[in-house]
Amino acid sequence: MKKRTIAMLLAGGQGSRLNILSQKRAKPAVPFGGIYRIIDFVMSNLMHSDITNVGILTQYKPASLMNHISVGEAWDMFGRTRDARILPPHTGEEASDWYRGTADAIYQNINYIEHYAPEEVLIVSGDHIYKMDYIEMLEFHRSKKSALTIACKQVPLELANQFGIMETDKNERIIGFEEKPKEPKNNLASLGIYIFDTEILLKELKADALKKTAHDFGKNIIPSMIKDYNVYAYTFNGYWQDVGTIEAYWQTNMDILDHTSGLDLKEWKVRTNLISEQNLIDRPPVRLEESAHISNSIISPGCIIAGRVEDSIIGPGVVIDSGAVIHNSILMHNLIIGKDTTIDNCIIDKDVQIGENCYIGCGSATIPNKKYPTHLNNGITLIGKGAVIPNNIKIGRNVIIFPNFPAKKYKTDEIATGETLC
Repeated sequence: MKKRTIAMLLAGGQGSRLNILSQKRAKPAVPFGGIYRIIDFVMSNLMHSDITNVGILTQYKPASLMNHISVGEAWDMFGRTRDARILPPHTGEEASDWYRGTADAIYQNINYIEHYAPEEVLIVSGDHIYKMDYIEMLEFHRSKKSALTIACKQVPLELANQFGIMETDKNERIIGFEEKPKEPKNNLASLGIYIFDTEILLKELKADALKKTAHDFGKNIIPSMIKDYNVYAYTFNGYWQDVGTIEAYWQTNMDILDHTSGLDLKEWKVRTNLISEQNLIDRPPVRLEESAHISNSIISPGCIIAGRVEDSIIGPGVVIDSGAVIHNSILMHNLIIGKDTTIDNCIIDKDVQIGENCYIGCGSATIPNKKYPTHLNNGITLIGKGAVIPNNIKIGRNVIIFPNFPAKKYKTDEIATGETLC
């Protein structure tokens, strides 16, 4: 069954910098923007670009992701000539059976590529928030007769060490590539979106598999190909964000509420699996009590609001009682917020219960989390799935409360900034 272009979607990442948000789920499966998950954005991009055969490579904690993707029907990828197929590692008795790198993940699934025998393979990651027409990138790739085309974007120079950085000539041909350089020479960054000539990709993957390398596109495949083939940079000027940190995840959600940010869910026409999200399709409409006040926020189906919600993203089935104030926060599914409770600059995972007269996110933001100082240092408080917070509790900033932390384990009614309860 020959296809001109198929996609391979890398969705196996642990996302360790997201801390407890990705403790029980793969990073692409983390809820985002109320009713969505992170992976919905690239799946919607593929759908709108009429790429209907997608191999989805999973590894870390894949259950919720697999349930969400299902058979791909939510993105019109289900039918006789369409598929969104989950491709887990071919695990056996040896540790080497797990994916050893991004290139090895594709190599272990060469049979999926060979089944369709496409002219090009589009390789994308499932953990970025952006809207891109891949058709335009494919046309650029074909016009250049490129062996490999890499989507790129100018990033602030101070952030360039977090990306693969490219050097190009006047014709947009890549003449240099360095993965996460300590001292970047420029700021043209790879977005982790690749189009390969299929024959060349398979040749390079097979050769790399025989070598002692990291089996990684950025570290091995791309630098090798630049020496031997014409490799081009496709410049992308739209909104693109890696939500790999707590701060980036929070800020990208907040960008939905900023009409000047470039992140526009309605214009992007993002789709999600409404059935897998705890039957979101069957949720009742939002109910606003007489005391409710909503400003610059997203309120998802099934919510009952009696309090005040400002500059926040509220997921499905959240109940906010009277006198409660939610500000600059992200609340996921099925939360219960008690009377007269204030929540400020927080990310709260699913199924959390918070009692009455609590204050979550109070005090100064200058002290980072003591246990995870690189994960949480900008004043955001993080509460894990299924945690219970009793009445009359004050919780500072940069605090982490682990999933399922019970009410009976609170030894004091005040949790200082920077603490972790686990």
